[in-house]
Amino acid sequence: MIIYALNFAAPAHADELTDIDRLIRSSQYPAALSKADAFLSAKPRDPQMRFIKGVILTEMNRQQDAIVVFTRLTEDYPNLPEPFNNLAVLYAAQGQYEKARSALDKAIRTNPSYATAYENLGDIHARLASIAYDRALQLDSGNTSAKSKLTLVRYLAVNGAPPIQVADSKPLPKPAAAAAAPPVVAAPPAAAQKAAPAKLAAAPLPTPAAPPARPLEIAKAPAPQAKPEPAPPPKASQQKPARSDAERDAVMAAVSSWARAWSARDVKAYLGHYAADFDTPGNQSRKAWSDERQARIVGKGRISVRVEAPQVSIENNRATVRFRQAYVSDRLTANSRKTLVLVKQRGKWLIQKESTGN
Repeated sequence: MIIYALNFAAPAHADELTDIDRLIRSSQYPAALSKADAFLSAKPRDPQMRFIKGVILTEMNRQQDAIVVFTRLTEDYPNLPEPFNNLAVLYAAQGQYEKARSALDKAIRTNPSYATAYENLGDIHARLASIAYDRALQLDSGNTSAKSKLTLVRYLAVNGAPPIQVADSKPLPKPAAAAAAPPVVAAPPAAAQKAAPAKLAAAPLPTPAAPPARPLEIAKAPAPQAKPEPAPPPKASQQKPARSDAERDAVMAAVSSWARAWSARDVKAYLGHYAADFDTPGNQSRKAWSDERQARIVGKGRISVRVEAPQVSIENNRATVRFRQAYVSDRLTANSRKTLVLVKQRGKWLIQKESTGN
């Protein structure tokens, strides 16, 4: 996943950054690059503008030029994790997975809490494992263990869900025959048998004597017992309403509708799934965040978003949905962990917070 913003207090002028950002959002990359170069001609060491130039070159498919920009940034500013991350993405796109892994390791050492780098590193390890299993199969085509592991790794790297296990084609072993009953051996003739000692017949037990007769007593009727009072119903605060499958289905219907609107690039419907008090990332204003999302969605030729392996928990009017998000566009393919927190407002489940990588 390419990072588009540098978390760094850069000395670049806000007006210049705003103009270039507007050009990037409208896919006017040559004009954006021209403005970035003009700025860097006066301030060649500005990290923010150099970072943005690398992003522009990446969007223009000038990967080698972008690698040069990000590499020099890592040399001049080794404490910034974002250039290392973007460098790793570019290396991975070229199949240079060892270089990508090394760059991500440096990003994590720079910032141990950098979730994006950890997620990208997991994808790189999956790719390296896939290559290793491919090699194992080339050397030993009968290695069924490598085959099963290869399928597992590729499935996790692409779709994020466990594959269906296929039973081996070997016939099942036949069940063991039931133990045969021991043969009945005829008793030997009486002459051949030793005389068994005689057994005494058990004498019958004596019949116990009847107890002496007692005068009849009239049983007294038992005193009527008071019926127990029914237990008071639990207080309202102690009652936990059972969450029906219908409510869970309503939450998942809202999440599925959100993903469909995103896939269809229907910005109005997509933004309509967010609550008025949505926690925008990076302390952005709601308008700035909405404008950014619109530019990101409309600017893509195609988008596919799938929600996989969702887990839903509901408490009162708040629901948390954790799942794997499989995102594919004409520029990016990403499979990541996603968490949506939804609240029920006016009968509708709306997204109040979203986060990636947890």
